[in-house]
Amino acid sequence: MKTIIVATDFSPESGNAVEYAAGFAQKTGARIILFNSFTIPLHVANTMLPAEALDHLIEENKILLKEKCEAVARKFSIDVKYEAELMVEVSEELERLYKKYDADLIVMGMAGNSVAQDIFGNTTTSAIMKHSYPVLAIPEKVKFDEIKNILFAYDELKEGKHEISAKVKEIADFFSAKIEVFHVQPKPEENCSREIEEEFKESEYEFKEVKSEEIIKEIESEIKKLPADMLVMIPQKYNFWESLVHRSKTRMMASRSSVPVLSIPLLSPQGEGGV
Repeated sequence: MKTIIVATDFSPESGNAVEYAAGFAQKTGARIILFNSFTIPLHVANTMLPAEALDHLIEENKILLKEKCEAVARKFSIDVKYEAELMVEVSEELERLYKKYDADLIVMGMAGNSVAQDIFGNTTTSAIMKHSYPVLAIPEKVKFDEIKNILFAYDELKEGKHEISAKVKEIADFFSAKIEVFHVQPKPEENCSREIEEEFKESEYEFKEVKSEEIIKEIESEIKKLPADMLVMIPQKYNFWESLVHRSKTRMMASRSSVPVLSIPLLSPQGEGGV
């Protein structure tokens, strides 16, 4: 693992994500790129602010980001750089940076769960649903520790099994973690294909399947039973109106999970995910 990009807006949850990512980078030998999208406060935007004053605000924001970089580098003894942009679409800019640095992972903080967040999402869940990079969502109170158990909530994959399993195994290998491939089967009369097991035959893994209509509830329960230190899911892309009905399982878990949720996009000709 070479490069991890961490989005920060200086909020408590993003600050916790930076700390988690730094511990993760220290363990894996990766460098960190801190990214901040500077937004002009509403009360300032509504005033006739001189160009010099606006430049001063932007410069102050960059200084704050630079100081954060230096503090993280000192504390964790890792390489930390930063990128700052003015009022950009965060998920789009993250995609650009992901390609620019040939990054392995995007890390973002996740605030506490709410009904509105479950339905409409936030910046982190928008990044999960829209783009082609892996996102590790860190709950606001979760601190970095050894990763011993990875729960891979697996839905049927017709394509992309190798790419998905490779990312899961990469992280498991760094931490010598065990992998549980977990499948919730809503329809009892259907049988789950276990072809995915071939992808993990050289890793320490277990395959587990349960029959239930309550997929989210079963995943949450399995997180506690294992207990899992990380949940891996594959985002399913829906259009806006479909999302109001279906509410992606990946997005819902990211917004309410008690452990970090790694979302790995399924890159296929159709551009569709599985969970």
